[in-house]
Amino acid sequence: MNKWTHSGSLKNEPSQYEKKHRAFARRAATEGIVLLKNDGVLPLKLSDPIALFGNGAERTVKGGIGSGDVNNRENISVYRGIKEAGAKITDEHWIRDYDRCYREARETWREKVLEDAHHVQNPFDAYAANPFVLPDGPIIKEKDVSGAVAAIYVISRISGEGKDRRLEKGDYYLSSRERKDILYLNRFSIPLILILNSGGPVELTDILQEAENIQAVLNVSQPGQEGGSAVADILFGRAVPEGKLTATWARRYKDYPCSDTYSHLNGNLEKEEYKEGIYTGYRYFDSFGINPLYSFGYGLSYTTFGLKFCGMETEKGAVRVRVMVTNTGKCFSGREVVQVYISLPQGKIEKESRRLAGFIKTKRLDPGESREVTIKLRQKQLAVYYEERQEWVVEAGMYGIWVGNSIDSALFSAYLTVPQEVVMEKTHRICPRKDYFEELCKNSFENRAGRNDEEKEEISEYIFEPCIEQERQYVSPYEKEYAVDELIPLLYGNITAGASTLGSSGIRVPGSAGETTEALEKYGIRSLIMADGPAGLRLRQSYQVDRETDSVYSTGVLGSLENGFLEPMNIHENADTYYQYCTAFPVGTALAQTWDPDLLGEFGRAIGQEMREFHVDLWLAPGMNIQRNPLCGRNFEYFSEDPLLTGVLASAVIKGVQSMAGCGVTIKHFACNNQEDNRMGVDACVSERALREIYLRGFEIAVKEGAPAAIMSSYNLINGVHAANNRDLCTVTAREEWGFDGVIMSDWNTTVPEDGSIAWRCTAAGNDIIMPGNSQDDENIREAYARGDLSETEIRECAGRIISLVKKLSEAVQK
Repeated sequence: MNKWTHSGSLKNEPSQYEKKHRAFARRAATEGIVLLKNDGVLPLKLSDPIALFGNGAERTVKGGIGSGDVNNRENISVYRGIKEAGAKITDEHWIRDYDRCYREARETWREKVLEDAHHVQNPFDAYAANPFVLPDGPIIKEKDVSGAVAAIYVISRISGEGKDRRLEKGDYYLSSRERKDILYLNRFSIPLILILNSGGPVELTDILQEAENIQAVLNVSQPGQEGGSAVADILFGRAVPEGKLTATWARRYKDYPCSDTYSHLNGNLEKEEYKEGIYTGYRYFDSFGINPLYSFGYGLSYTTFGLKFCGMETEKGAVRVRVMVTNTGKCFSGREVVQVYISLPQGKIEKESRRLAGFIKTKRLDPGESREVTIKLRQKQLAVYYEERQEWVVEAGMYGIWVGNSIDSALFSAYLTVPQEVVMEKTHRICPRKDYFEELCKNSFENRAGRNDEEKEEISEYIFEPCIEQERQYVSPYEKEYAVDELIPLLYGNITAGASTLGSSGIRVPGSAGETTEALEKYGIRSLIMADGPAGLRLRQSYQVDRETDSVYSTGVLGSLENGFLEPMNIHENADTYYQYCTAFPVGTALAQTWDPDLLGEFGRAIGQEMREFHVDLWLAPGMNIQRNPLCGRNFEYFSEDPLLTGVLASAVIKGVQSMAGCGVTIKHFACNNQEDNRMGVDACVSERALREIYLRGFEIAVKEGAPAAIMSSYNLINGVHAANNRDLCTVTAREEWGFDGVIMSDWNTTVPEDGSIAWRCTAAGNDIIMPGNSQDDENIREAYARGDLSETEIRECAGRIISLVKKLSEAVQK
């Protein structure tokens, strides 16, 4: 990139990439919508008048707040999508009245954030502590429903970085007004359709029982800027639902494991004990026989599908499952997700009843059409981690193969026998627990692979011999050309901007999250520009450049959020305005609900194109943390409660982005960033087995199969050690075991709190860059080096990895 080339365009008209990505965002949102219930009311007829209500009808939530926000050009609401589809809405006056309520609430909220910002060091903390709550609208009256053939009610929630959701009305539970509205609409004896526009579940169990006229439920998640059009496509049958849940939707919050001690609920934000161990999500519900409202992998269509197990092919180290999929409906074409689960032999160590072993999404099938698909199972999905032996082991015994379109529908289909135990991989001991606590366990073992002799004769049996995992060789680049004093500035971000708050650390691309140092540009080692994600690039929508000095007029952190609503841009007369419109794609969960790696790869390529458009080198995404509990304020950024699904989809995104020359991803947050309250100080206390099987497994798949350019360490501690100071994570696991050869950076300002990460320990651990960087980091590192706590080798290895990545990205662009 030319140092003096300003990012963006002087033209305010939509560009070609915007138009192209807008169409893709709509398709991606449509494919990620999950139809949870349909008693025959959907699809609707365009000619039938409908009534539309709810706080998200006109103010549909496109995505989460914080670093995951996108300052895009415009958003299509459910109301606008339905109107543009050509449908008649009976209560447009209600929509207009709600809009007035919304605008008033936004002004009140803005004043509160600005006032609180005066009393905190980082204005973002005031923003995060006061998430905007969508207001109640006008009381629904009979005239609003008059003439409607059906009623639609949109339930929206806003959540985001810095604060977890609450077990309160208007958040996890329906608000009093929402409940009252739905019960009122239920009296009219017309079909009622609920649309869930939320980054996570809203408890619906009671209202579904009380309101018998709720005939359809759509989970649209947070569908990006084109969400309203996507919803209309589904409602009126222009598209057929094909999304599947990527997290279990419980009947009651208390049904989730360790629900009463999560985050703020037990009053202890200093320590979070992962007492559920390996029993996260569906592993818990399935193993303990708890019936959810909607199971993992569940999702309806306007058509139906039949699945028939056709056999397996096994060879050393490889298992392939063949399934015939038939569209058994009469009217609609559609796509199905075939899911394969596996049950492991019980007895030696306790295991979950079943786990996802593989999946595939079919091509579009016409009514009556059949097609055979093959699902390749990763052999490590058969393995368990023996903590005391420090080994991944595939035990000898009989495994069960289950095939279905959700975990609850999966049918036992075959036996897979492993003749003898195989130690797939030997590892190191990492992140030892400081304090003992008892993990959840089953009182009795249920061997799901077991059947009586009569049943066994009817089920085919296959023999499988696993292979030992190939060791990955990692050789750390050792930068020996430059003096140590010159290399130290590489170890933290560019601090010459004089700002270290979210969204204002970037210099050359306004609104970018930050940059690496310019200190070595005299040697041809340029700085790298980073931008937030994961639903698109987060940059300033527009900025001004002084015509005489060619300098950019800066803005504070609040000016880079909410499209400048909190702090509008000051207009200068002798200045040019540049526009940086990025696309707000569906959030991570919504994308994952497509279960479609090909679509995720296409999403990655679209991100890469916009990175090149705005001179961004590293995208700070995708987010890959496990959805451990539905109250996590940042779950919308993450893919799933399942590590295999997370890793496979993340790998597809990585490959898509990095197929664009000079573009790299930064997978995050490594690791156990599973809550937002006190995210910089909470200690995630977790057993090594749960850590490896659940919380690191997705990252492992992404590193080995996707080869990301970078990893971002998380804020939290893991068993008493900050992730950015944790050599077990950054060096032993990521590099020595997985072979990761990229750069590891910290999350922003991890060294700022007094009890936060220590700068020199980041370098010693192999956390190469401290972002966004401050003068205290430099001083801390130099002092540690001078007294011998930090070695020259550790500095040169971190610097070597950074320089290697700079050269790699630069050379890719030049080819």
